[in-house]
Order: sequence, then C-alpha cells, then structure tokens
Amino acid sequence: MNTLPTQSVTARSTTLGRVCAGLLLAGLFTACSAPPPDPTPQTPIPSAMPTSLPEGTLEEHSYESAILGRTQRYAVYLPAGYAETDLHYPILFLLHGRGDSLASWARITPELDTLIAAGDLPPLVAILPDAPTSERAGYYVDSAYTGAGAPGAAVETAFIGELLPHIEATYRVHTERAGRAIGGYSMGGYGALRYALAYPELFSAALVLSPAVYTPLPPADSSTREFGAFGRGETLFVDEIYERLNYPALLDGFAASGLTLRLFIAVGDDEYKNPDPADALHDIDLEAHLVFNRLVRVPNISAEFRVLDGGHGWDVWTPAFVAGARYLGPTLKPPE
Repeated sequence: MNTLPTQSVTARSTTLGRVCAGLLLAGLFTACSAPPPDPTPQTPIPSAMPTSLPEGTLEEHSYESAILGRTQRYAVYLPAGYAETDLHYPILFLLHGRGDSLASWARITPELDTLIAAGDLPPLVAILPDAPTSERAGYYVDSAYTGAGAPGAAVETAFIGELLPHIEATYRVHTERAGRAIGGYSMGGYGALRYALAYPELFSAALVLSPAVYTPLPPADSSTREFGAFGRGETLFVDEIYERLNYPALLDGFAASGLTLRLFIAVGDDEYKNPDPADALHDIDLEAHLVFNRLVRVPNISAEFRVLDGGHGWDVWTPAFVAGARYLGPTLKPPE
C-alpha cells in the first residue's frame, strides 16, 4: 500500500482485515474395492459459479486533531480500481450511532461493492469517522459542557474544519458539493441531517436512517440529555442549545441558500414505543415521519421516506442503506 502523502496533520494507517467466512468440507472415504473405471467418457456438466464482484478496500487511518486535542481515527473505503486510475471520486461520509464506533459502518462494504458493480452507485470513496466524545454520545455538535466525567468537544468544528480538508488533501475526491453526500443512523442520522442543512454549500445529498431527532425537545429518558452534548458549563442539557441546533431551526437558512438537497429518510416499524404518554409523540418512527413531512415542504429539497419491517438496528439500516444509495447515487457527480 502506498504511503499517504504528508499533510499538515500526520496520517497513519492500519489495514483493516475484511472478514470472510469459509466453509471447510471434510469427507470420509472408505478404502474398499474400487469399481472399474467407466469406459464411456462423460461430458462434464458446467457448474453455475457465481460471478465474483470487484472488491473495494477498507483501511483505518488517523491524524492529530489540533481542535480536539487528540488523535482522530477514521476508516476509508476505496472502490475497486482506485489505485489504478487518476480519477477523482464522489465521497460519502457515514456517521455512526451513539455508543458505536467507525467499525459499525464497515459491515456495508459488500453492499457498496454490489451497488457499484451493478451501476446503482458510482464508484466512490466512503469515510467512516470515529466519534468517541461525550462518552460516544456527542451527536456531532460543538459541546460547551465542561462538567466532570466527559467534557464536551468541538466535534462539528473539527469535522468541517479538519477532517473534510484532510480527506480532500489525502484522497482523490471531488471537492464540490455535487460530489459529496453524508449519511448516518440514529445519532449519526441526527448529525447527517444537521450537516446537510447547516452546510448546504458542502453537501448535495443525505441518507438519514432512524434519526435520533426530537421536536421541540427530546423525551426525558433520551441520551441527548445524559452526556452533555447539548449542555453548557456544569449543566448537562440546555433547552435553548438543543432547539437552536435542531433541524427545524435550520430550514429557513437552507431555503435562503437557494441550493438543492436530495434526502432519503427511513425508519423501522418496530421502534421503541415509549409507554409514557407525555413522551409517546417522540417515538423515532413518528419523529422520522415528521422530518420527512417538514422537509419535503422546503423549496429545493426533494425527499423520499420509507418504513421498513424491523427495529432500531441493522435489520433496517442495511436494506435502507441499499435503497437510499440507489435513490441518491444517480445524482452524485461521477468519477472523472
């Protein structure tokens, strides 16, 4: 593997092994009397072997973040043929959910290979950033919480101001919005939706799966209240901060940009049903439908909404990713 070019941030890489499963067949042979060979030549029967797909590569890298004051890890999916061309590729950022890591999205690399081989998705570079702040409940925002345990960090500023330029300087990717998309599930769905609306000049498409978004405020037992992402000082959660950062507050600004956005929103029909009547209207399946209903009314936003059979997990997110990629793929600027 070629050494990554030296940047203002120091990159280091570790190859991620692609997990493969193989079946070992063992046969028991009894050495008795062997029958005489059949004198009649037999025409071999052709076997229907599946055609193997070109496979991309998945690697882990990192750089030293001056904004966060720590090493920032990320994984990168490079499509088959990337090393043999000098093309620039579209880029897809995939944000993981609360408590998860960059490894979570790694499971969809076979789907990426299949979608690209079928022509449903242009060959692209996918970036899977790790988000360990606020005990992995940082919600991809700049947190002003300074309390003990897990003080907040400027996650959003680091993403836009460091990670994005680092990726563009390190890999051959498009640097205009037509070649950029962002996606995420649960907490990552919150982040993908926020970034797509807050930075319309950066992203042209978004994949929002089971988004952990609540309006006007989250339910009492939500992790948004527990870890300080939306806090200030010693206070873990501040209503005003949450409402200011949440997607309804971003719609007028997006409309004023005059730019277009293509969205795919999906959720499972078996999401948790809150038994508390005061919070029942914040169930994620209902909130996801509200996201669609509100955004589809905004000028220049086109959106699709799907309800799938399943809960808050990969039984929904994998097929939803495939469907969303097929919807968003044709709009991305192809490699050139």
